[in-house]
Amino acid sequence: MGGAVIGRDGVLSQARRALDEGRPVLLEGPAGIGKTAVHRCLLDAAARDGWLLLCCAPTEVERALPFAALADVLAPIADRVAELSPPQRTALAGVLLSAEVTEPVDERAVGAATRALLEAAAADPERPRVLVGVDDAPWLDPPSERALRFALRRVVPRVAVLVTARSEGPRATPAPLGLDHGATGVLLERLAVGPLGVGALHHVLRAATGATLPRPLLVRLAEESGGNPLLAIELARAVLRLPHRPDPGADLPAAPSLRQLVADRLAALPAPTRHAIRLAALSGVPTLDGLARAGVAAADLDAAEEAGLVVVAGEEVAFAHPVYAAAVRADVPSGVRRRLHRLLADTAQDPDERARQLARCVSAPAPEAAAEIAAAGARQQARGAPEIAAGLYDTAARLAPPGTVAEHARWRLAAAQCRYDSGDYAAARTAAEQAAEELTGPARGEALLLRAVIGWSADESPEKVMAAAERALAAALPGTTLAGRIHAHLGMFEDAPDLARRHAEHAAALLAGSPDDRPVYAAALLLLFFNEVRAGLTARTELLERALAAEGEEPSWLAGTVPAIWWRSLDEHDRARARLHRMLDRAVVRGDEPSQHELLCHLGETELLAGRWADAAEHIAAARELGEQYGADSAGVEWLEGLLLAYRGRVDEAARIADSGLRRADELGDRWRRRIHAQLAGYAALTGGRLPDAARHYGLLAATVDELGLVEPLAQRFEPDWLEACVGAGDLATAETVLERLAVRHRRLARPWTTLGLARGRVLLDGALGRDTSGALVELAAARAAVPADVLPLDRARCLLVAGVAYRRLRRRREARDALTIAAAEFDALGAASLAARARAEVERTGRRVAPRQLTGTELEVARLAAAGRTNRVIADTLFISPKTVEANLARVYRKLGVTSRAELGATMARGAGVEE
Repeated sequence: MGGAVIGRDGVLSQARRALDEGRPVLLEGPAGIGKTAVHRCLLDAAARDGWLLLCCAPTEVERALPFAALADVLAPIADRVAELSPPQRTALAGVLLSAEVTEPVDERAVGAATRALLEAAAADPERPRVLVGVDDAPWLDPPSERALRFALRRVVPRVAVLVTARSEGPRATPAPLGLDHGATGVLLERLAVGPLGVGALHHVLRAATGATLPRPLLVRLAEESGGNPLLAIELARAVLRLPHRPDPGADLPAAPSLRQLVADRLAALPAPTRHAIRLAALSGVPTLDGLARAGVAAADLDAAEEAGLVVVAGEEVAFAHPVYAAAVRADVPSGVRRRLHRLLADTAQDPDERARQLARCVSAPAPEAAAEIAAAGARQQARGAPEIAAGLYDTAARLAPPGTVAEHARWRLAAAQCRYDSGDYAAARTAAEQAAEELTGPARGEALLLRAVIGWSADESPEKVMAAAERALAAALPGTTLAGRIHAHLGMFEDAPDLARRHAEHAAALLAGSPDDRPVYAAALLLLFFNEVRAGLTARTELLERALAAEGEEPSWLAGTVPAIWWRSLDEHDRARARLHRMLDRAVVRGDEPSQHELLCHLGETELLAGRWADAAEHIAAARELGEQYGADSAGVEWLEGLLLAYRGRVDEAARIADSGLRRADELGDRWRRRIHAQLAGYAALTGGRLPDAARHYGLLAATVDELGLVEPLAQRFEPDWLEACVGAGDLATAETVLERLAVRHRRLARPWTTLGLARGRVLLDGALGRDTSGALVELAAARAAVPADVLPLDRARCLLVAGVAYRRLRRRREARDALTIAAAEFDALGAASLAARARAEVERTGRRVAPRQLTGTELEVARLAAAGRTNRVIADTLFISPKTVEANLARVYRKLGVTSRAELGATMARGAGVEE
């Protein structure tokens, strides 16, 4: 419930709970806040649950039409009018226009008839509940309002009531329809439909305008609109009509209707008041004291306050709505605006306010003003407002005299960095490229390095990213710390481990003695450790320890996840999880959304391997939401979503994600995308029974890994599944090669997953080659016993599945049944539906006798899913059988268990019928 309305889950759940309990619900909020959307969502949910809906949505025009709203409410139950007494039938004839009315309508009879109809509807056993819904109740025509007021206060709680009404300000107004009086008032649930946050507005605006706006602009729109979706939509449309997106700190355009409204109010005000509110609108935080220093008397604001434009509370002067201030500013001529900004700058006491005003009135080069503005930019950057800081730095650079080369370069770079920090990658890319064109020497190297970092974060092709970084290295002086930082980044960007390792070695050597570069030095050590392992060298854990000691409390984004990747590759999920959560908490405090996105993806991957799929789903969903808001690359999130779907048995959906990812990888020439989506495609095909396809995809993955010189791809563990696919496809020669490849990985770096994978692979290969599998089965049992149950639950269950099949082929039926039954239970616990079904099907193949009333494995699985409420189509998709096969199995289940409906089947299955003891 509530999925159709963005950002309203809390209100929806509270409202539905109250309605279920028979309590009337009043949704309140200002015009445009989204009350009607919530109201409709609740109605739709009630309709899906079979409730009888009696609704109306009156308008201002209809307020003059007697009983128009009541007629809408009663129309679905008009056929019950015949059951009423004659006076009530006569009264409602005029309401429903069902007969010619020659006498005046008796409103008391209408009220009584309305009550009688509602009571009759509520007593209907075919309907679970009756819901009366009134959207925008204040526009009810008076006769309808009186009839509903009379009836509802007498039928609650037998009839549910859902009403919306406009409200302004925190003070509670009387509830419509008398819902706050008497016994009904005691039950009334008043719910405020409040402002939407940035995340919810992102979805609303994208749906309304078809455009995805940058995160900083979304934040501005949320602030300017007060979270009001209707107002935010109008503001967004006005922004999208502009030839260029507004710069940070620049006013957003006011909606034309609002601008005209404010202009009309301004025209009626005296000249001193117009001057006063112009100054207030141009001020950052207007106060009576600040305006007084600019020559404004408190009395000058009286007329504006009476007009509803501003509110004066103590010393503070606030506009009644932010858009009013923007409209006032838009009405100020440019020359007048500059003079007013100069006045405010000269009278401001706060240095940030003075700098903000100077930025708007100084146009010629001015070293002192530039320094003041840049200092304000640094303060805003430190306070976590990079989008504001970017505009201040740009202005400072523009006002810097020609001789101040160093300051100009520093401020240009700071502006570009701030735009990157704010998540506006497009603007950051443009700013970095312009800086690179303007600057020379090391400053140009810094700009090009930033350009490479932006490209890395914004899903540019690896070639573009590497080209920018290499140009940066060419611009830097050899042997400098700048060159060291660029080498560190190249160590991150480079996918080939040998090249990446050499860059990391250079970076570590150049940054070792630089106290200002300790985080990047720590990152260089991590990258050196990481890429030595990837290149197949022995893991130098002392490098990892040195890096962790050097980074202190704040890991660099550059390689901060390397320790977690390493621990995850060792299946030390607790250590990886703790590291990632610590970094995520810090990223949230900093407002570093790109890092949050990356860390959520890593947490999702960690929990997938750990078998905590519900936690993984939450992290993946949060990463998708965040990534959509600021434009992150979605490849990693889609891959994780696909893996989760494949693990849960929804292999067709997973395969579609993999195919799309592989196509995109080919378009971009992106080998990382190709690797992750080839792995997903392989697993989806393997789980779906398309074994030759699975073998082909894993072969592509292996070729890509080998092409890169990636001897130890820590994050990818594909050989056990590749071997299984080859065995199933009959390619035993390749299967033997894959087993040896896995053995080499295990000898180089033994881990729980390689231990289990080797043991499982040997059982599969020995069985396929016709060898005696007894010894391999003993090894498999020992491997499974050596790995704790909570470390790799999916891998452990798959080992049992393979063991059960092998035992069956050896005619060790009891051991086969035991292994397969436990495997099915472990798959069930994880939520791996298709593997659980396969394990149960293998149990059936062990050849045990099935009594006439006992269900076969397939019948039992179909029965369980049907008893859980799944449709035939869902059962077919889950078990990889056709809907007709589902129907045939259900018919046999009904016959064997002596039931005739799914309700009876559910009760029978709950008692354990049809299951072999």
